[in-house]
Amino acid sequence: MKSEYHIISKGDSRELAKRLSKESGFIEPLVDLLEKSRIAVDEMFDYLGRMTLETVLLISASNVAGEPHQGRKGGNIIRHGVQEGVVSLGDRKIRVQKPRLRERVEDGGREVAIPAYEAMQSDESLGSHILSTMMKGVSTRNYEDFLPESCERFGVSKSSVSREFVERSEAECKRLLERRFDDLDILVIYVDGMIYADHSVIVAVGVEGNGCKHVLGVMEGATENAVVAKALLESLVERGVSTGVRRLFVIDGSKALRAAIDAVFGEGNPVQRCRNHKIRNVKGYLPIDMGEYAAISMKAAFKLDANLGIKKLRELAESFSKQYPDAASSLLEGLEEMFTINSLGVSGGLRRSLGSTNIIESAIGCVKRRTGRVSRWRDGSMVKRWVASSLLDAEKRFRRIFGYNDLWMLEAALRDSVDITEKRA
Repeated sequence: MKSEYHIISKGDSRELAKRLSKESGFIEPLVDLLEKSRIAVDEMFDYLGRMTLETVLLISASNVAGEPHQGRKGGNIIRHGVQEGVVSLGDRKIRVQKPRLRERVEDGGREVAIPAYEAMQSDESLGSHILSTMMKGVSTRNYEDFLPESCERFGVSKSSVSREFVERSEAECKRLLERRFDDLDILVIYVDGMIYADHSVIVAVGVEGNGCKHVLGVMEGATENAVVAKALLESLVERGVSTGVRRLFVIDGSKALRAAIDAVFGEGNPVQRCRNHKIRNVKGYLPIDMGEYAAISMKAAFKLDANLGIKKLRELAESFSKQYPDAASSLLEGLEEMFTINSLGVSGGLRRSLGSTNIIESAIGCVKRRTGRVSRWRDGSMVKRWVASSLLDAEKRFRRIFGYNDLWMLEAALRDSVDITEKRA
C-alpha cells in the first residue's frame, strides 16, 4: 500500500495542527486524555523546558570554563560537579541540574557564577547573558533561533539584543581601556595588529614573571602606523606600565612598532622579532623548493648561539644574493633582533614562547572566530568594541606561557643591566 507523505516546514505549527486535525483517528485519544487531565501536557512542558534550560546552562558554563577535556587540566576556573537549581518557566518553577564552577584552590577556590543562570534569576543581568551568547558567535539575526524559549520568556527582540550588546560591549571596552597595571610585574609585552575592513587594530598582551598573560590594551586606526602604535604604548604607561623597568618586546617586525617602542620606553629595551613572520617573508621571495630549504636552515640557525646563528644566516643570504636578491635583503633586515632571546640566554623551552608572536596571534584568532559572523563594520568604534569584548572573553581561558618556570632567568638577564632611567640620565 502506497503511503502519502506531507512535508511541513520546521516551526510551522499552524500547518502541523491543521494536518493533525484531519487525522482524527490518531488525535482523538490524545484530545480525550487532555480534556480529562492536564498531566500529559504538564509533564511534556516540564521535560522540554528542563531540557532546554539545562542545555543553555551547559553552554554558558563552557563559555566561562571552556569545554571539558578528560585528563587535561583546565584554566583558572574548573568544573566541580553539578547542583540543583530552580528556574522560573512561565508560571511555574522548574528544578534543573546546573554545572558547578569554582576557582582553583591556589586562586582562592571561590564559587564562580554561571551567567545564563544569573540571567534567569534576574532580568537586570540579561545584558551579561546576551554578551556571553554573542561571544559564542551567535549573531543578532539568529539569536531567537538559538534560544527561542529564553527570548520569548524575556520578550527579547533582535533590536533589543543589538542595543544590549552595544551597551555591554561598550562597557567591556571601557573596562579594558581603564585597567591599571601598577601591581603587575609585566616582564614581556607582545604587540601585533589585525585588519577589519578599512580599520587596523593594534593589540598588546603582557606576561608577568609568573607566566600569566593579560590583555593590556587595543588601539584602532586607519593603518598600523607609528602614531597609532605610539598611542597604544603611551596608554599602557599612563595606566601603570613603568618606563623605568627593562622588558622584552616581541613584535612582528613592523618598523612602526619598533619606532614606537624606542619613543615610549626608550632604546634600552630588547626587541625580539617574530621568527615565523621572518620565515614566511623570506619564503615569499623564493621558489617552493628553495623556500623550504631556507625555512629549514633558518630554524636550525635559531637554535644556535646568537653570534654563530647570525653568521650562518648571513652566509645563507649571501648564497641567495645573486639569483634572489630580494630574499637575501629580507633575510638580513633586522637579523640581529631575530636572535635577541638567544643573546639573553633564554632556554629552549621558553624560546618557543618568546621567539614568535604566536601567543598574541592565538588571542587574535579568538577574536576572529567571534567576529566571523559580522558582515559589515560600520565604523572604528564598532570594530574596537567587538575586539575589546572578544579579547576579554578569550582572556578568561588564558594559560601560562610554555616554559614559564624559566622566566626567572629572563628576568635576571634583563635586570643585569644599567637601569633605563639611569641610562637616560
